[in-house]
Amino acid sequence: MSSFAFITGATSGIGLATAKALAAKRYGLALAARNREKLEQVKKEIEDEMHVPVTCYVLDVRHPEEIQDVTERCLKELGTPRILLNDAGLARGLEPYGETKEEDILQMIDTNIKGLFLVTRAFLPAMLEKNEGHIVNLGSTAGLYAYAGAAVYCATKAAVKTFSDGIRIDVIDSDIKVTTIQPGIVETPFSEVRFHGDKERAAKVYEGVDALQAEDIANIIAFAVDQPKRVQISDIVIMANQQATGFMVSKKKK
Repeated sequence: MSSFAFITGATSGIGLATAKALAAKRYGLALAARNREKLEQVKKEIEDEMHVPVTCYVLDVRHPEEIQDVTERCLKELGTPRILLNDAGLARGLEPYGETKEEDILQMIDTNIKGLFLVTRAFLPAMLEKNEGHIVNLGSTAGLYAYAGAAVYCATKAAVKTFSDGIRIDVIDSDIKVTTIQPGIVETPFSEVRFHGDKERAAKVYEGVDALQAEDIANIIAFAVDQPKRVQISDIVIMANQQATGFMVSKKKK
């Protein structure tokens, strides 16, 4: 595959929307996610509608051995990705840190930090050898503005921001670009995952606010990766119109 994007967390939310946005720009796709059935559904939809090649990889980024296997296969089968989008990430719970379950803490750290770090490490040497590539990491306004009940999640997204900055320094002599995307309130399955499948509680997060949509973020990512070689967009912070900081949102009363 000549010019393609490798996307983690590719079967829903921002990852899926970005896959479609990049397919519209004629990028081939290497899509990674945990659920094989969903991956195959996305593959069929994109190939049937947009006529670009899609390769699927079953991957849980919490497991280093899976990352090693998948990235090695991708490099062998498809070559070096032109774009690496580290989208896989999640929040768990919204209670004070002292009440946060250990399993939730570890899942956020293993997914949002370790997984993102190791996927990037797996592809970076090939990008450096080719002197080409664009790493796009999904951060959050939570990494800029902490809020109650989300100490671990906010810390993981702050790590994404500073990690991206550090990588950008390390590759300064190359033509590799590094961009951090930091969205505010986006209406995706994110809150449903956070509340362990409680759809009613998740829906209340978006009540009374015209939240960002996954397509909004996808269009911005597509813009960032489509700039001339001389242009590197380091950070983009995107908030809803009625959002002033990561935690301050004005909701309309019913």
